[in-house]
Amino acid sequence: MKKRGWLAIDNILVLVCLVGLWQAIIWLNRLPVYILPGPLAVAKVLYARYPGLLRSLWITTEEAAVGLVASIAVGIAVAMVFAQWRWLRQTLYPYTILLQTVPIVAIAPLIINWAGAGIFAVTIVTFIICLAPIIANTTQGLISVDENLIHLFIMHKATPAQILFKLRLPNAMPNLFTGIRISAGISVIGGITGELFAGSTRVGEGGLGYAMIYANNQMETSYLFALVLAAAVLGFSFFFVVMFLEWLALHNWHESKRAQVGE
Repeated sequence: MKKRGWLAIDNILVLVCLVGLWQAIIWLNRLPVYILPGPLAVAKVLYARYPGLLRSLWITTEEAAVGLVASIAVGIAVAMVFAQWRWLRQTLYPYTILLQTVPIVAIAPLIINWAGAGIFAVTIVTFIICLAPIIANTTQGLISVDENLIHLFIMHKATPAQILFKLRLPNAMPNLFTGIRISAGISVIGGITGELFAGSTRVGEGGLGYAMIYANNQMETSYLFALVLAAAVLGFSFFFVVMFLEWLALHNWHESKRAQVGE
């Protein structure tokens, strides 16, 4: 516990130093607010425009969370199918990598044409971005089971379903959470990217991405920085929620989390 306390203090000190360096650069170079606003200017605009920023943050949170949860459900299902049928995995698995290689900005306009502008289209964009890490990591965990354990289950006349749910799936849990951690961070990116193209069906209402477009067009650099800060906080929040769920699921039996408990 003492080690964690000192680690938290170190992180806070680093943050204070970075903020101080940020303010020092502005003072030394006498940069105007529209070029680079200082921490105080960003704090003031956060206080002044808190209600509108909170509404935008909630919309983006909803889009990113729904897209992430949908990608987890579909990704686990696809990975389980891949683990059960090797020939299907060898045939279709390479195509899942296309989800990571196709630029989302190139297909976002197509999604808008198919789904219409608004929250649903943004959620689809988030889903596509988050899906590949879930499939890749979960599949790797499901197929990385010790062959001796599989033979042991077969000797006890276990069915394929029992092998999948009682052996392969528990073995894949650390890999699954690794994929979810990756997707949790990029889900916010997916939501904002989708909002840049299809962020709102009503003028003046939208998520963080929609608000960023407005702030940039109005040269409100301080508000733009505040929106970026809100997006970063949202991404960190998703990441730490996933880390807590991972600890909750694994700390009683998996060696990686049990080792952390003893620190």
